[in-house]
Amino acid sequence: MTTTPHARHFIDGAWTESRRVGSSTDPATGELVGTFADGGAEEARAAIDAARRAFETGDWARDRDLRARALFEMSDRMAERRDELIALLSRENGKILAEAALEVDLTISKIRYYGALALTESGRASEVRPGLYSMTLRQPAGVAGVIAPWNSPVILSVRSFAPALAAGATVVLKLPGQTALTNHLLFEIVAATTSLPKGAFNAFTESGSAGARLLVSDPGVDVISYTGSTRVGRSIMADASSALKAVSLELGGKTPMIVFDDADLDAAVPVLTKAITTFTGQFCMTGSRILVQRGIADELRTRLSAALEAVRVGPGDDPASDMGPLIDRANAERVDQLVAEAATYADVVVRGGRVTDGSLAAGAFIRPSLVEVTDVDVPIVQQEVFGPVATFEVFDDEADAIARANATEFGLAAGVWSRDADRPLRVGRELDAGTVWANTWAVVVDQMEEGGFKQSGVGRLNGERALEEFQEIKHIVHPAPRRV
Repeated sequence: MTTTPHARHFIDGAWTESRRVGSSTDPATGELVGTFADGGAEEARAAIDAARRAFETGDWARDRDLRARALFEMSDRMAERRDELIALLSRENGKILAEAALEVDLTISKIRYYGALALTESGRASEVRPGLYSMTLRQPAGVAGVIAPWNSPVILSVRSFAPALAAGATVVLKLPGQTALTNHLLFEIVAATTSLPKGAFNAFTESGSAGARLLVSDPGVDVISYTGSTRVGRSIMADASSALKAVSLELGGKTPMIVFDDADLDAAVPVLTKAITTFTGQFCMTGSRILVQRGIADELRTRLSAALEAVRVGPGDDPASDMGPLIDRANAERVDQLVAEAATYADVVVRGGRVTDGSLAAGAFIRPSLVEVTDVDVPIVQQEVFGPVATFEVFDDEADAIARANATEFGLAAGVWSRDADRPLRVGRELDAGTVWANTWAVVVDQMEEGGFKQSGVGRLNGERALEEFQEIKHIVHPAPRRV
């Protein structure tokens, strides 16, 4: 007899259920993967209270050795269950196995990095004038509410909660129902970390938003770290403003990939193809705008079209698949409709679209699309698609490329392709983007900060700055005693 897997919450050191039960489905087939306790405000309330008790009564906030030990142990626990986590993430989220492995492996190293950073300290001390000493100390902000999305639930959760824990904050993590079983396995890994005190980490899954809204509004939560859409990010910032609550937001993107006449197209085309199709385009840094200089536009259009048409769509756990399904059929239909609407004002070079025949028809499969536009003020350029769809835009010179690249409200990332060693630095300096890649894409490292300009976010994660998102700076003034 086969038992259907069931996912629960982890709150105050214990596994808990909910009054509601949800279902998780395989996006490749539509079949049931398992069920989950579907949380909300009640679970969020219990998690906030547990995190507050742990912060105010335990040693976590003051003991950096304990924090480092717990994070190192957590990374070991994740490494032990690496293969299990990859397989489940691929099945429930739809990622091909190589992409699921990339997510998990990057997560293990990130936890270790923050374990090491927990042992560091930065501040200043000075005798500002004779007999008057002044110093700054960093201390944890309190309880951190982390809200992460389904598109990369493992790494995007850890990217926020690992620096929060390293900083000495306690955590309440909210994850969505689409990846409930993956969430539960992540919770299990953290729960198996014996060095982590009860209540320092609490996590729940919900298909709605009542629990997430309580994290934002409740005075027991001191800082919010959210990864997701710009629309929701704006709402979070507005709601948090009434309590002047600190927020860190990484939001949407429309990454321009600027290809100059002197670019190496043999190197560029495979990367541009992956930039459109990795995670089935469900990635805030998806290379969704291909900006190409006029002299090579015809060649790149031909080569990129052929590469996109050759992408093999299939289940994530099939080694032959180049790209898996979207998270669900509703999103596949939404993306397909956006391309259909774009055909009324643009030239659809590669139609792609929903897979409606054969063995893949039951799933959320969609083939990649390429849409050529001349006007940047159109929906397919200005809106985040969150699917394997890219625009193709022709420019004349550097000034034109920069103006086009900066013509949206987003500013998360950009790429510059050129054999000229100086051009990526010169053009990159003028781009409104938090990350600029030269002749590559999606290279993110633990040690360097990541975040967006404009409507792509507030604050930074990764690097040393990530700890600051969960810390307060205290200035201590100490006059020397007078001589008798």
